Amino acid sequence: MDALIFIFESVLSLAVVAFLLRFLLPLMRADFRNPLSQAVLSLTNWLVLPLRRVLPPIGRMDTASLVALVAVQLLATLLMFRLRAGALIPFVPLVVAGLRSLVISTIRLLQVLIFVYALLSFIAPGTYSPVVGLLSSLCEPLLRPLRRVLPLIGGLDFSPLVALIGLQALLILIA
Repeated sequence: MDALIFIFESVLSLAVVAFLLRFLLPLMRADFRNPLSQAVLSLTNWLVLPLRRVLPPIGRMDTASLVALVAVQLLATLLMFRLRAGALIPFVPLVVAGLRSLVISTIRLLQVLIFVYALLSFIAPGTYSPVVGLLSSLCEPLLRPLRRVLPLIGGLDFSPLVALIGLQALLILIA
């Protein structure tokens, strides 16, 4: 039973991450011609496009992607609770647990993105690939304000480290 729960949780987590990226891409002004962006769009179009007919975007925020993200997260929370407890969760605790899980997933995704972005800047500085392009568009809006405040020390940029520490502190406060 534990293996089945692990498989379901992994698949549902990947679905939430796909829809989370779908929501973040336009907010961070990512390049939609990037192959990785195209993959995210392809994976999530089945739910976002029908919702877009009903829910127009508000500025840069794609409301259809946001509604799809919340719906997928609530469904994942409901299914995981059902698998673990064998019962259905009431609506209000479902919404609270789902939104809390969504915030935690967002923070963890940002941590991974920033870590990989910083690591790639050490391994292959100045090179371009679709991964670096997408990571740059997702991480730079978070790191740029920190770079204005933090000076380079010995030519090293410590803004990713400060961002990771701040995100971890935020995660501790929420958890």
